[in-house]
Amino acid sequence: MLPGDLAGDGEVIQVVSRAFDVLRCFEGHEARLGNLEISNRCGLPRSTVSRLTHTLTRMGQLVYLPRDQKYRIGPSAVAMSTSMTRGLQLRNLIRQRLQDVAEQLPGTVGFVIPDRFHLVYLEFGRAANALGLHETTGSRISMASTAAGHAYVAALEPEVGDALLTEMERELPDAARLLRPRLEHNRQFLKEHGYVVACGLWSPHINGVALPLWSPQYQTYVVLTIGLLSAMYDEQRLHDEVAQPMLELGRSVAALLQGAEADVFNSRMERKPLPVTTKTNQKNKTITGAGGTNELAAGARGTGPARSLRAGDGRA
Repeated sequence: MLPGDLAGDGEVIQVVSRAFDVLRCFEGHEARLGNLEISNRCGLPRSTVSRLTHTLTRMGQLVYLPRDQKYRIGPSAVAMSTSMTRGLQLRNLIRQRLQDVAEQLPGTVGFVIPDRFHLVYLEFGRAANALGLHETTGSRISMASTAAGHAYVAALEPEVGDALLTEMERELPDAARLLRPRLEHNRQFLKEHGYVVACGLWSPHINGVALPLWSPQYQTYVVLTIGLLSAMYDEQRLHDEVAQPMLELGRSVAALLQGAEADVFNSRMERKPLPVTTKTNQKNKTITGAGGTNELAAGARGTGPARSLRAGDGRA
């Protein structure tokens, strides 16, 4: 959904939007759902869901399993997904850098992209001794209750972020109540420091750090995020020991994203060692440029027109 649509400047074709709502219910390739389960998950009348699943089955997006009386993702949807992942070299390079950081910190490091009011893991890195989070590629996380979601919304132009939040208030009011009180603080902190912290929102046992980056490939902000056990990393320790490695990771991944269109398909990209600082004596250390604005945040904001984002799914 485009920001203009939220403002009433564009027309949303409801049947298309609802069809994608149905497909989003199938979080994994092995997921099997009946019409009632789909109806409960996406909040649509069962009669509407029945018509949509029939059409999606005819199109090959879903497959009906008579024995179970349920549906699963079909071959056309799998083929569509596969075609989107042909340029895997960039993602492999990103995953290697995520793993570099994950081996220094006992958490899960993720590279996520927005999908309506959630974010989806495209890649992740995890050390053998990682505790707390166990997300993998394809996992969906809430935008309202995670550091990644708060960082993404804070990176949007204010009018775009506000429109997204207004839409969330209509569809997921409880989630919006978590996000709205923190939005202005997150915007300011992101501008000054280049990252966002969220403590105990998704779980009282998990604290997180996240930073958004503009992706020319996806024409939206993607987010780098790490989740750690709150018993080991309180908020101050996140600032002191986790923020700097994540900022360094952000610079490395941002360089990959900016050079990907020219380099990935010409096979000129090479992996370079990523310097990781696990500790620093400077609290809340920032990377500043002209005017005291964080270079990473400024670069992310300056590389793409946030006003062209789809507030609903983060795409242009």
